[in-house]
Amino acid sequence: MDEIFSPADQHRLNQIADIIWGQDDPMPEADFLQALPTAEAIITADWRYGDVFSHAHNLRSILTVSGAFPLNLDYDYCHRNYIRVLSVAPAFARQVAEMTLGLGLAASRDIVTGDRAMRNGTELYLHEGNVGTFMLFDQPVGIIGYGSIARVLHQLLLPFNVKISVYDPWLSDGYLQRHDVIPVDLETIMSTSKMIFVLAAPTSENQAMLSQKYLEIIQKNAVLVLASRAHVVDFDVMTDMVLQGRFKVATDVFPTEPLHHDHPIRQAENAVLSAHRAGSVKEAMWEIGEMVLDDLEAILQGVPPRRLQNAEPELSSRYAVNRAKTTEESEATS
Repeated sequence: MDEIFSPADQHRLNQIADIIWGQDDPMPEADFLQALPTAEAIITADWRYGDVFSHAHNLRSILTVSGAFPLNLDYDYCHRNYIRVLSVAPAFARQVAEMTLGLGLAASRDIVTGDRAMRNGTELYLHEGNVGTFMLFDQPVGIIGYGSIARVLHQLLLPFNVKISVYDPWLSDGYLQRHDVIPVDLETIMSTSKMIFVLAAPTSENQAMLSQKYLEIIQKNAVLVLASRAHVVDFDVMTDMVLQGRFKVATDVFPTEPLHHDHPIRQAENAVLSAHRAGSVKEAMWEIGEMVLDDLEAILQGVPPRRLQNAEPELSSRYAVNRAKTTEESEATS
């Protein structure tokens, strides 16, 4: 509760609704089932109660605070019965976009590599220390997935005078053009961009979408920034290519988290690695609570919510994967 609700918003929450449970631990199933028949809204990090909607007589919304739509939820039932399923994904947009840009700059200018060299006494000065680096200014940039994070990143990129191409099969060309980006196919993004930002949400359709076929056509010394989910990339192939020096990578996400200590990506000089930290900044986390409260208040007043992302009928069944495996899950399936 303290992580996503400021003290002022916790007070506001109790002013606009009668809170049942509202603790940091999962609500016991028996207590949940007792409260469900009269509940108008459920705020949750995930869905763990199965098919219980026949008891949800007054339910109008499920608000998820994990940043992704939950698995194991009967979206068809929710759509048929006008139960909104909302995600706080837009609340992560600014913090993740900022970190994403930072990762890209760190990789393109070898900031992390240069720091390591200074610390172990092998640094190279001036021109010699900039072999293989490049400026972001005026470069062709590709964005894969033009959702809320990408739209904020777009604004951060404007001072660099970059030419932005976008691949997003869920958005029309007209929509993208009106956002002043160039809609292109995936091959064009991968082969022409000097910096590629991977921000696509994981779905049933895009697992390992960035396969060897597409990774092989990335320009020499270009930068691939992975900030959505490792699900979208063939991570093993990507790791091999980075170790070969084919291109640079900056990633905040991994197929298994925590990352195994012996994973070869840890040895890649051309990789900037971040432990899934892009979306956990304290001040930005309070924005989650603010957005939840704004939309909860709207729902209870009988007007449409405006701040969170709505699970749309055309897309909700396609959100197949929304998180990395834990180390324990990975070992259980290997």
